[in-house]
Amino acid sequence: MTYWERLHHLKLQSLQRRRERYIIIQMWKVFNELSPNVAGIIFKDSGSRHGPRAEVPSVNHRAQRSKASLFEGSFSVRGPTLWNTLLADVKLTQTTEKLKVILWRHLSGIPDWPPTTNYSIEHNNSLSEWANRRVQWS
Repeated sequence: MTYWERLHHLKLQSLQRRRERYIIIQMWKVFNELSPNVAGIIFKDSGSRHGPRAEVPSVNHRAQRSKASLFEGSFSVRGPTLWNTLLADVKLTQTTEKLKVILWRHLSGIPDWPPTTNYSIEHNNSLSEWANRRVQWS
């Protein structure tokens, strides 16, 4: 059994997926004012099936690539990017407990194939990348 098959068989999520899940939960807390908005994230109602969207700050394209990578990996960028991949029914959940259950169900339907040494894979397994893919998965 491959690593990914073992994760699926044991009903576990990869470390990367668990980190992204935590970021989404933290974004939900910021959105519902249960946690301070120290990153200054701005939420706007989109009026679409995705519900409220968060503004993703743009990177300074003249910055050094190493600094741009740090910026792109920060909570103020990753949080809104992941938040914007969710549907409104996940974002507008009323309690943290319900959010965790709905989020688990939502994430269980998305393939979790993290990049692993000695295994070839053509993506980085991020939820934001899966949301942008036009490929069907089973």
